[in-house]
Amino acid sequence: MAEHPAYPVGLRLTGRRVVVLGAGQVAQRRLPALIAAGADIVLVSPEATPSVEAMADAGEITWVRRRYEDGDLAEAWYALIATSDPGANSAASAEAERHRVWCVRSDDADLATAWTPATGHSEGVTVAVLTTDARGRDPRHTAAVRDAVVAGLRDGTLVAPHHRTRTAGVALVGGGPGDPDLITVRGRRLLAEADVVIADRLGPRDLLAELPPHVEVIDAAKIPYGRYMAQEAINNALIEHARQGKSVVRLKGGDPFVFGRGMEEVQALAEAGIPCTVVPGISSSISVPGAAGIPVTHRGVAHEFTVVSGHVAPDDERSLVDWPSLAKLTGTLVILMGVDKIGKIAETLVAHGKSPKTPVALVQEGTTAAQRRVDATLATVAETVRAEDVKPPAVIVIGDVVTVGP
Repeated sequence: MAEHPAYPVGLRLTGRRVVVLGAGQVAQRRLPALIAAGADIVLVSPEATPSVEAMADAGEITWVRRRYEDGDLAEAWYALIATSDPGANSAASAEAERHRVWCVRSDDADLATAWTPATGHSEGVTVAVLTTDARGRDPRHTAAVRDAVVAGLRDGTLVAPHHRTRTAGVALVGGGPGDPDLITVRGRRLLAEADVVIADRLGPRDLLAELPPHVEVIDAAKIPYGRYMAQEAINNALIEHARQGKSVVRLKGGDPFVFGRGMEEVQALAEAGIPCTVVPGISSSISVPGAAGIPVTHRGVAHEFTVVSGHVAPDDERSLVDWPSLAKLTGTLVILMGVDKIGKIAETLVAHGKSPKTPVALVQEGTTAAQRRVDATLATVAETVRAEDVKPPAVIVIGDVVTVGP
Protein backbone atom coordinates (compact mmCIF):
# COMPACT_ATOMS: atom_id res chain seq x y z
CA MET A 1 0.00 0.00 0.00
CA ALA A 2 2.88 2.33 0.76
CA GLU A 3 4.02 2.12 -2.86
CA HIS A 4 0.92 3.91 -4.15
CA PRO A 5 -0.46 7.37 -3.38
CA ALA A 6 -3.83 7.79 -1.69
CA TYR A 7 -6.81 8.35 -3.95
CA PRO A 8 -8.50 11.65 -2.97
CA VAL A 9 -12.28 11.65 -2.73
CA GLY A 10 -15.02 13.62 -1.01
CA LEU A 11 -17.37 11.55 1.15
CA ARG A 12 -21.07 12.49 1.27
CA LEU A 13 -21.99 11.32 4.74
CA THR A 14 -25.39 12.96 5.24
CA GLY A 15 -27.61 10.55 7.16
CA ARG A 16 -25.01 7.77 6.95
CA ARG A 17 -23.68 5.94 9.98
CA VAL A 18 -20.21 7.01 11.12
CA VAL A 19 -18.59 5.35 14.15
CA VAL A 20 -16.03 7.17 16.25
CA LEU A 21 -14.07 5.17 18.82
CA GLY A 22 -12.52 7.27 21.56
CA ALA A 23 -13.54 10.71 22.77
CA GLY A 24 -10.27 12.47 23.49
CA GLN A 25 -8.53 15.35 21.74
CA VAL A 26 -8.46 13.66 18.31
CA ALA A 27 -12.20 13.06 18.33
CA GLN A 28 -12.79 16.57 19.65
CA ARG A 29 -10.98 17.99 16.60
CA ARG A 30 -12.61 15.67 14.05
CA LEU A 31 -16.22 15.55 15.25
CA PRO A 32 -17.26 19.11 14.24
CA ALA A 33 -16.55 18.42 10.57
CA LEU A 34 -18.44 15.12 10.69
CA ILE A 35 -21.37 16.88 12.35
CA ALA A 36 -21.28 19.61 9.70
CA ALA A 37 -21.35 16.87 7.03
CA GLY A 38 -24.67 15.67 8.45
CA ALA A 39 -23.38 12.22 9.43
CA ASP A 40 -25.30 9.96 11.81
CA ILE A 41 -22.51 9.73 14.38
CA VAL A 42 -22.19 7.02 17.01
CA LEU A 43 -19.45 7.66 19.55
CA VAL A 44 -18.18 4.69 21.55
CA SER A 45 -16.09 5.60 24.59
CA PRO A 46 -16.37 5.19 28.38
CA GLU A 47 -15.50 8.88 28.91
CA ALA A 48 -15.13 12.06 26.91
CA THR A 49 -13.64 15.53 26.99
CA PRO A 50 -16.02 18.29 28.14
CA SER A 51 -16.35 19.56 24.56
CA VAL A 52 -17.28 16.14 23.20
CA GLU A 53 -19.69 15.60 26.07
CA ALA A 54 -21.36 18.90 25.17
CA MET A 55 -21.86 17.64 21.60
CA ALA A 56 -23.62 14.57 22.97
CA ASP A 57 -25.74 16.65 25.36
CA ALA A 58 -26.80 18.83 22.42
CA GLY A 59 -27.95 15.77 20.48
CA GLU A 60 -25.35 16.22 17.74
CA ILE A 61 -23.92 12.73 18.33
CA THR A 62 -25.07 9.48 19.98
CA TRP A 63 -22.74 8.53 22.82
CA VAL A 64 -22.42 4.88 23.84
CA ARG A 65 -20.57 5.01 27.17
CA ARG A 66 -18.42 1.90 27.07
CA ARG A 67 -15.31 0.51 25.45
CA TYR A 68 -15.18 -0.82 21.90
CA GLU A 69 -16.80 -4.22 21.29
CA ASP A 70 -16.69 -6.39 18.20
CA GLY A 71 -19.67 -5.53 16.01
CA ASP A 72 -19.64 -1.79 16.73
CA LEU A 73 -18.70 -1.03 13.12
CA ALA A 74 -21.57 -3.01 11.61
CA GLU A 75 -23.52 -0.97 9.03
CA ALA A 76 -21.01 1.90 9.27
CA TRP A 77 -19.87 3.76 6.19
CA TYR A 78 -16.84 5.36 7.80
CA ALA A 79 -14.93 4.92 11.06
CA LEU A 80 -12.52 7.01 13.07
CA ILE A 81 -10.45 4.96 15.51
CA ALA A 82 -8.86 7.14 18.16
CA THR A 83 -8.76 5.29 21.47
CA SER A 84 -5.75 5.07 23.79
CA ASP A 85 -5.91 1.25 23.74
CA PRO A 86 -3.65 -0.23 20.97
CA GLY A 87 -5.38 -3.61 21.23
CA ALA A 88 -8.83 -2.10 20.73
CA ASN A 89 -7.55 -0.04 17.83
CA SER A 90 -6.14 -3.09 16.09
CA ALA A 91 -9.32 -5.13 16.68
CA ALA A 92 -11.53 -2.33 15.39
CA SER A 93 -9.27 -1.87 12.35
CA ALA A 94 -9.57 -5.58 11.58
CA GLU A 95 -13.37 -5.38 11.89
CA ALA A 96 -13.42 -2.41 9.53
CA GLU A 97 -11.40 -4.41 7.00
CA ARG A 98 -13.84 -7.34 7.22
CA HIS A 99 -16.88 -5.10 6.75
CA ARG A 100 -15.19 -2.93 4.08
CA VAL A 101 -15.58 0.20 6.15
CA TRP A 102 -13.16 2.99 5.33
CA CYS A 103 -11.20 3.50 8.52
CA VAL A 104 -8.94 6.26 9.84
CA ARG A 105 -6.51 5.41 12.63
CA SER A 106 -5.03 8.16 14.75
CA ASP A 107 -2.32 5.91 16.23
CA ASP A 108 -0.93 4.37 13.02
CA ALA A 109 -1.77 5.92 9.67
CA ASP A 110 0.04 3.17 7.76
CA LEU A 111 -2.46 0.60 9.05
CA ALA A 112 -5.47 2.71 8.11
CA THR A 113 -7.50 2.42 4.92
CA ALA A 114 -8.22 6.15 4.82
CA TRP A 115 -6.40 9.33 5.79
CA THR A 116 -7.91 12.58 6.99
CA PRO A 117 -6.63 15.46 4.85
CA ALA A 118 -5.69 18.86 6.18
CA THR A 119 -8.78 20.88 5.26
CA GLY A 120 -9.78 24.51 5.13
CA HIS A 121 -12.71 26.47 3.76
CA SER A 122 -13.20 29.71 1.84
CA GLU A 123 -16.48 30.94 0.38
CA GLY A 124 -18.01 27.58 -0.50
CA VAL A 125 -14.72 25.95 -1.46
CA THR A 126 -13.14 23.18 0.61
CA VAL A 127 -9.38 22.80 0.28
CA ALA A 128 -8.12 19.32 1.22
CA VAL A 129 -4.42 18.49 1.15
CA LEU A 130 -3.03 14.93 1.38
CA THR A 131 0.54 13.67 1.43
CA THR A 132 0.97 11.55 -1.69
CA ASP A 133 3.56 9.15 -0.31
CA ALA A 134 2.92 7.22 2.89
CA ARG A 135 6.65 6.84 3.47
CA GLY A 136 7.16 10.58 3.56
CA ARG A 137 4.11 11.75 5.48
CA ASP A 138 4.70 15.18 6.95
CA PRO A 139 1.53 16.52 8.63
CA ARG A 140 3.11 19.91 9.33
CA HIS A 141 4.00 20.43 5.69
CA THR A 142 0.53 19.29 4.62
CA ALA A 143 -1.09 21.75 7.03
CA ALA A 144 1.23 24.53 5.86
CA VAL A 145 0.23 23.96 2.22
CA ARG A 146 -3.44 23.99 3.24
CA ASP A 147 -2.98 27.22 5.19
CA ALA A 148 -1.18 28.92 2.31
CA VAL A 149 -3.90 28.03 -0.21
CA VAL A 150 -6.76 29.04 2.08
CA ALA A 151 -5.03 32.30 3.05
CA GLY A 152 -4.50 33.13 -0.62
CA LEU A 153 -8.15 32.51 -1.44
CA ARG A 154 -9.32 34.56 1.52
CA ASP A 155 -7.10 37.58 1.05
CA GLY A 156 -7.32 37.65 -2.72
CA THR A 157 -3.65 36.92 -3.47
CA LEU A 158 -4.73 33.60 -4.99
CA VAL A 159 -7.56 34.39 -7.38
CA ALA A 160 -9.54 31.68 -9.10
CA PRO A 161 -11.95 33.21 -11.64
CA HIS A 162 -15.61 32.27 -11.37
CA HIS A 163 -16.99 30.63 -14.49
CA ARG A 164 -20.58 30.71 -13.34
CA THR A 165 -22.85 33.72 -13.81
CA ARG A 166 -22.32 36.17 -10.97
CA THR A 167 -25.03 38.34 -9.51
CA ALA A 168 -24.19 41.96 -10.16
CA GLY A 169 -24.13 44.22 -7.16
CA VAL A 170 -22.11 46.43 -4.88
CA ALA A 171 -19.92 45.59 -1.91
CA LEU A 172 -19.45 48.48 0.49
CA VAL A 173 -16.04 47.64 1.96
CA GLY A 174 -14.44 49.28 4.96
CA GLY A 175 -10.74 49.36 4.14
CA GLY A 176 -9.47 50.12 7.62
CA PRO A 177 -7.22 52.97 8.75
CA GLY A 178 -4.72 52.88 5.88
CA ASP A 179 -2.33 49.98 6.33
CA PRO A 180 -3.26 47.50 3.57
CA ASP A 181 -2.75 44.59 5.98
CA LEU A 182 -5.60 45.89 8.15
CA ILE A 183 -8.41 45.37 5.66
CA THR A 184 -10.61 42.40 6.55
CA VAL A 185 -10.07 39.06 4.82
CA ARG A 186 -13.51 39.28 3.23
CA GLY A 187 -12.92 42.83 2.07
CA ARG A 188 -9.66 41.90 0.38
CA ARG A 189 -11.24 38.92 -1.34
CA LEU A 190 -14.12 40.99 -2.72
CA LEU A 191 -11.63 43.59 -3.90
CA ALA A 192 -9.71 40.91 -5.78
CA GLU A 193 -12.91 39.75 -7.51
CA ALA A 194 -14.15 43.22 -8.49
CA ASP A 195 -14.71 44.55 -11.99
CA VAL A 196 -14.95 48.16 -10.78
CA VAL A 197 -13.50 49.80 -7.66
CA ILE A 198 -14.67 53.23 -6.53
CA ALA A 199 -12.09 54.28 -3.97
CA ASP A 200 -11.82 57.01 -1.36
CA ARG A 201 -8.59 58.86 -0.66
CA LEU A 202 -8.50 57.45 2.88
CA GLY A 203 -8.87 53.86 1.75
CA PRO A 204 -5.80 51.55 1.67
CA ARG A 205 -4.37 52.87 -1.60
CA ASP A 206 -1.59 50.27 -1.81
CA LEU A 207 -4.19 47.58 -2.49
CA LEU A 208 -5.19 49.25 -5.75
CA ALA A 209 -1.78 48.44 -7.23
CA GLU A 210 -2.53 44.71 -6.77
CA LEU A 211 -5.68 44.79 -8.92
CA PRO A 212 -5.61 43.10 -12.33
CA PRO A 213 -5.28 45.43 -15.36
CA HIS A 214 -8.90 44.92 -16.44
CA VAL A 215 -10.30 46.39 -13.20
CA GLU A 216 -11.60 49.93 -13.59
CA VAL A 217 -10.58 52.16 -10.68
CA ILE A 218 -12.62 55.33 -10.14
CA ASP A 219 -11.17 58.01 -7.88
CA ALA A 220 -13.86 59.23 -5.48
CA ALA A 221 -11.37 61.11 -3.34
CA LYS A 222 -12.82 63.85 -1.18
CA ILE A 223 -9.73 65.94 -0.59
CA PRO A 224 -10.44 68.62 2.10
CA TYR A 225 -10.93 72.03 0.50
CA GLY A 226 -9.99 70.68 -2.88
CA ARG A 227 -11.34 68.74 -5.83
CA TYR A 228 -14.02 66.20 -4.92
CA MET A 229 -16.57 63.90 -6.41
CA ALA A 230 -20.03 64.84 -5.18
CA GLN A 231 -21.86 62.15 -3.22
CA GLU A 232 -24.64 62.06 -5.78
CA ALA A 233 -22.10 61.32 -8.49
CA ILE A 234 -20.66 58.49 -6.40
CA ASN A 235 -24.13 57.02 -5.90
CA ASN A 236 -24.85 57.27 -9.62
CA ALA A 237 -21.55 55.60 -10.50
CA LEU A 238 -22.28 52.69 -8.17
CA ILE A 239 -25.74 52.21 -9.67
CA GLU A 240 -24.61 52.61 -13.28
CA HIS A 241 -21.83 50.03 -13.10
CA ALA A 242 -23.91 47.53 -11.13
CA ARG A 243 -26.68 47.79 -13.73
CA GLN A 244 -24.12 46.87 -16.37
CA GLY A 245 -23.77 43.52 -14.64
CA LYS A 246 -20.46 44.31 -13.00
CA SER A 247 -19.15 43.45 -9.57
CA VAL A 248 -18.54 46.79 -7.89
CA VAL A 249 -16.56 47.50 -4.74
CA ARG A 250 -16.93 50.81 -2.95
CA LEU A 251 -13.65 51.00 -1.03
CA LYS A 252 -13.85 53.37 1.92
CA GLY A 253 -11.43 54.23 4.71
CA GLY A 254 -12.07 52.94 8.23
CA ASP A 255 -15.58 51.57 8.69
CA PRO A 256 -18.29 52.59 6.19
CA PHE A 257 -20.73 53.62 8.93
CA VAL A 258 -18.37 55.53 11.25
CA PHE A 259 -18.55 59.14 10.07
CA GLY A 260 -18.64 57.97 6.49
CA ARG A 261 -21.58 58.32 4.17
CA GLY A 262 -22.00 54.61 3.75
CA MET A 263 -25.67 54.51 4.69
CA GLU A 264 -26.47 57.16 2.10
CA GLU A 265 -24.93 54.89 -0.52
CA VAL A 266 -26.81 51.86 0.80
CA GLN A 267 -30.09 53.79 0.67
CA ALA A 268 -29.44 54.98 -2.88
CA LEU A 269 -28.67 51.43 -4.00
CA ALA A 270 -31.79 50.09 -2.27
CA GLU A 271 -33.96 52.67 -4.03
CA ALA A 272 -32.43 51.59 -7.34
CA GLY A 273 -33.02 47.91 -6.56
CA ILE A 274 -29.29 47.12 -6.49
CA PRO A 275 -28.17 44.42 -4.01
CA CYS A 276 -25.52 45.65 -1.60
CA THR A 277 -23.22 43.83 0.80
CA VAL A 278 -21.71 45.77 3.69
CA VAL A 279 -18.29 44.64 4.90
CA PRO A 280 -17.33 46.36 8.17
CA GLY A 281 -13.85 47.78 8.53
CA ILE A 282 -11.48 48.55 11.38
CA SER A 283 -12.31 52.06 12.55
CA SER A 284 -9.47 54.55 12.86
CA SER A 285 -11.04 55.72 16.12
CA ILE A 286 -9.54 52.73 17.94
CA SER A 287 -6.90 51.37 15.57
CA VAL A 288 -4.91 54.56 15.05
CA PRO A 289 -4.53 55.34 18.77
CA GLY A 290 -3.58 51.70 19.30
CA ALA A 291 -0.93 51.89 16.56
CA ALA A 292 0.50 54.94 18.34
CA GLY A 293 0.65 53.13 21.68
CA ILE A 294 -2.48 54.69 23.15
CA PRO A 295 -5.25 52.45 24.58
CA VAL A 296 -8.62 54.19 24.35
CA THR A 297 -9.51 52.45 27.61
CA HIS A 298 -7.24 51.27 30.42
CA ARG A 299 -8.02 49.72 33.77
CA GLY A 300 -8.15 52.37 36.47
CA VAL A 301 -7.83 55.21 33.94
CA ALA A 302 -10.80 55.19 31.56
CA HIS A 303 -13.97 53.10 31.66
CA GLU A 304 -15.44 54.57 28.51
CA PHE A 305 -14.47 56.30 25.31
CA THR A 306 -16.52 58.59 23.11
CA VAL A 307 -15.97 59.08 19.39
CA VAL A 308 -16.93 62.49 18.03
CA SER A 309 -16.90 64.12 14.63
CA GLY A 310 -15.02 67.41 14.67
CA HIS A 311 -15.75 68.48 11.12
CA VAL A 312 -17.80 71.45 12.35
CA ALA A 313 -16.82 73.73 15.23
CA PRO A 314 -18.67 73.65 18.57
CA ASP A 315 -20.21 77.08 17.92
CA ASP A 316 -21.44 76.09 14.45
CA GLU A 317 -25.23 75.85 14.30
CA ARG A 318 -24.88 72.62 12.31
CA SER A 319 -23.12 70.87 15.19
CA LEU A 320 -25.05 67.98 16.75
CA VAL A 321 -22.49 67.36 19.51
CA ASP A 322 -23.26 68.14 23.15
CA TRP A 323 -19.83 69.56 23.98
CA PRO A 324 -20.73 70.72 27.53
CA SER A 325 -21.71 67.16 28.43
CA LEU A 326 -18.54 65.76 26.88
CA ALA A 327 -16.47 68.12 29.02
CA LYS A 328 -17.91 66.49 32.14
CA LEU A 329 -16.99 62.93 31.16
CA THR A 330 -13.95 61.34 32.77
CA GLY A 331 -13.16 58.86 30.00
CA THR A 332 -11.39 59.17 26.67
CA LEU A 333 -12.52 61.50 23.91
CA VAL A 334 -11.56 60.55 20.34
CA ILE A 335 -12.10 63.19 17.69
CA LEU A 336 -12.07 62.44 13.97
CA MET A 337 -11.87 65.08 11.23
CA GLY A 338 -11.11 67.79 13.78
CA VAL A 339 -7.57 69.01 13.11
CA ASP A 340 -8.56 72.45 11.84
CA LYS A 341 -11.22 72.87 14.57
CA ILE A 342 -9.17 71.61 17.52
CA GLY A 343 -8.54 75.13 18.86
CA LYS A 344 -12.25 75.87 19.21
CA ILE A 345 -12.90 72.36 20.53
CA ALA A 346 -10.24 72.71 23.23
CA GLU A 347 -11.54 76.13 24.27
CA THR A 348 -15.09 74.78 24.57
CA LEU A 349 -14.06 71.76 26.62
CA VAL A 350 -12.04 73.93 29.03
CA ALA A 351 -14.85 76.48 29.28
CA HIS A 352 -17.20 73.73 30.44
CA GLY A 353 -14.92 72.27 33.07
CA LYS A 354 -12.21 70.20 31.45
CA SER A 355 -8.76 70.83 32.88
CA PRO A 356 -6.42 72.79 30.57
CA LYS A 357 -3.74 70.25 31.54
CA THR A 358 -5.69 67.34 30.04
CA PRO A 359 -3.30 65.38 27.77
CA VAL A 360 -3.91 65.41 24.03
CA ALA A 361 -2.30 63.33 21.30
CA LEU A 362 -2.64 63.85 17.56
CA VAL A 363 -1.79 60.86 15.38
CA GLN A 364 -1.33 61.82 11.75
CA GLU A 365 -1.51 59.26 8.91
CA GLY A 366 -2.03 56.50 11.45
CA THR A 367 -0.91 52.92 10.63
CA THR A 368 0.89 54.07 7.47
CA ALA A 369 4.60 54.57 6.84
CA ALA A 370 4.05 58.32 7.32
CA GLN A 371 2.53 57.97 10.82
CA ARG A 372 3.63 60.48 13.41
CA ARG A 373 2.40 61.39 16.87
CA VAL A 374 2.33 64.88 18.35
CA ASP A 375 1.52 65.40 22.04
CA ALA A 376 0.09 68.49 23.74
CA THR A 377 -2.53 69.53 26.31
CA LEU A 378 -5.89 71.23 25.85
CA ALA A 379 -4.16 74.51 26.70
CA THR A 380 -1.42 74.10 24.10
CA VAL A 381 -2.95 71.97 21.37
CA ALA A 382 -4.00 74.79 19.02
CA GLU A 383 -0.52 76.29 18.95
CA THR A 384 1.10 72.86 18.74
CA VAL A 385 -0.93 71.98 15.65
CA ARG A 386 0.26 75.18 13.97
CA ALA A 387 3.86 74.82 15.08
CA GLU A 388 4.11 71.14 14.11
CA ASP A 389 2.08 71.63 10.93
CA VAL A 390 -0.28 68.76 11.72
CA LYS A 391 -2.43 67.94 8.72
CA PRO A 392 -5.43 65.68 8.17
CA PRO A 393 -6.05 62.85 8.30
CA ALA A 394 -5.26 62.79 11.99
CA VAL A 395 -6.99 61.17 14.96
CA ILE A 396 -7.11 63.28 18.13
CA VAL A 397 -7.14 61.55 21.52
CA ILE A 398 -8.01 63.54 24.64
CA GLY A 399 -7.68 62.10 28.15
CA ASP A 400 -5.35 60.50 30.65
CA VAL A 401 -4.89 57.40 28.47
CA VAL A 402 -2.54 59.50 26.34
CA THR A 403 0.10 59.24 29.08
CA VAL A 404 -0.32 55.48 29.58
CA GLY A 405 2.53 53.56 28.05
CA PRO A 406 4.98 50.73 28.56
